[in-house]
Amino acid sequence: MDKKCSGEESNWLEVEEAARCTGKKAPIVNPRRWSSAANAMAVALIMTIPPILFIFSGRLDAPAVWIKSTVAGLGARGAESSKKLDVLLGGLLLPGFDEQSCASRYQSVYYRKNMTRSPTPYLIDRLRRQEALQRRCGPGTDAYRRASDRLKSGVKGVDTVDGCSYLVLLSYRGLGNRILAAASAFLYAMLTGRVLLVDRGKTMGDLFCEPFPGTTWLLPLDFPLQGYRDLGEDAAESYGNVTLRNETGGSSEHRFVYMHLDHAASVENKLAYCDDHRQFLHRVQWVVMRTDVYIAPILFLNPAYQQELHRMFPRKDSVFYIVSRYLLHPTNDVWGMVTRFYDSYLKSADERLGIQIRVFVKDDKPVQHILDQILACTSQERLLPGVLPSAGGAPPPPAGARSKAVLVTGLNGWYHDSIREMYWRSASANGEVVSVHQPSREEHQRMFHRMQDMKALAEMYLLSMTDKIVTSGWSTFGYVGTALGGLTPYIMIKPEDEQVPDPPCRRAMSMEPCAQGPPYFECTRKEVDKLLDTGNLVPHVRACEDMSWGLKLIEPISE
Repeated sequence: MDKKCSGEESNWLEVEEAARCTGKKAPIVNPRRWSSAANAMAVALIMTIPPILFIFSGRLDAPAVWIKSTVAGLGARGAESSKKLDVLLGGLLLPGFDEQSCASRYQSVYYRKNMTRSPTPYLIDRLRRQEALQRRCGPGTDAYRRASDRLKSGVKGVDTVDGCSYLVLLSYRGLGNRILAAASAFLYAMLTGRVLLVDRGKTMGDLFCEPFPGTTWLLPLDFPLQGYRDLGEDAAESYGNVTLRNETGGSSEHRFVYMHLDHAASVENKLAYCDDHRQFLHRVQWVVMRTDVYIAPILFLNPAYQQELHRMFPRKDSVFYIVSRYLLHPTNDVWGMVTRFYDSYLKSADERLGIQIRVFVKDDKPVQHILDQILACTSQERLLPGVLPSAGGAPPPPAGARSKAVLVTGLNGWYHDSIREMYWRSASANGEVVSVHQPSREEHQRMFHRMQDMKALAEMYLLSMTDKIVTSGWSTFGYVGTALGGLTPYIMIKPEDEQVPDPPCRRAMSMEPCAQGPPYFECTRKEVDKLLDTGNLVPHVRACEDMSWGLKLIEPISE
């Protein structure tokens, strides 16, 4: 008899195999009970084959549930599972985090393509310095306690700052906006030497793991600034009002400054984009920021930051991609949703196509011209095959026919159902086997709803695991799903008068998100009525494909 089915089980792998042979349910094995020989064998295997995590049952935080598996073939992408992949992403990530508490940090490499843009040694050094700053000055430290006490009491003396200053990011608007804002705020914090603290809102702690070792990026619940979530453009402490009153002379005048960088912010508040952080803001210990946009392209226009940004990101089309791979790691609950869906519906396909649908109509009701635009785009770009006439009696596809899995995301399920029915009723013209899948259909967007935010984040990450992607113009959800995966999307232009645009979509210039609502003036001219001509400023900032007044980072073509 095969030893695996003989009942002589010596370690957890053989216990699991024996259970499969007998048809009985395998017990949950505690790794602490392995024999020393089994431990030695497991350690040797783990050192030579990249570990992945396999869930048997139970809660994510139960110590005996997550077991490291070294069996080749259980990885996310078949052949990739047997390769030794760089889980630290070229030094972008640090080793030593508790993998059990945040599986996605080191496991996502098995579900995605290799890094399409690598971090520079200088950026890696800057990340290590930012981590040290977060640990030295973050919540729980004496420096943070003193800074909080000063903020609460109103003390403004510059001689007691401890070398620690803070950027507080307010949670704001939809999840796509919040993710873009988090990446933007982190970049701004690095440029200005500030500790980043993120207002957790109602869902932030349920969505992302802690990004920094030995500390937290979540704003403590006892943050002493009263009414900080209600700060608006008209606040006396807003950057616009402070500059209008010409109160930029010293830190003694301000406990904090509020930066209102909403896409529709006033010109006076958008002057904050031109602040070089040397004349005024560096003397303010606490800065509170509210934004719903991706501000990286705007920071590239500020002469004070251009040299540092160039050193960190010599490839300008990689900013969000690299920052997100470092900063944003879904919690185990979200990651479980991602991996279960991927392994069930997308993993075995020869090719994966993502279609992200955002409809800007009342009540998010399905409309025919959006479906027509999707089909026109996928046909024009040869992303989906046509279908044969249903009356032709086409033979079934041969064994081993190429397969294509289509991932559809959107609030409404009608578009998914229509595309799936088309390939169910009729055979594809090229013989491909097309399957169509949609993880959720929430019908209506509910901001800061815990489960809907978790589903939305899971779908963004699923989109990032596709090979090609079609997105809706103006959609921050689509921006995030694209840039997380380093994908250059086909963007469907927002329709006018319920007509399919011609062309229905266009290939984006880069994978970078669009900065919606940027300033319309040049920082170098100090004239707010001077229209911004990005082409005359820097070659790597251009108008967005889907929003002519937005700004986007690209990699200029060398001549």
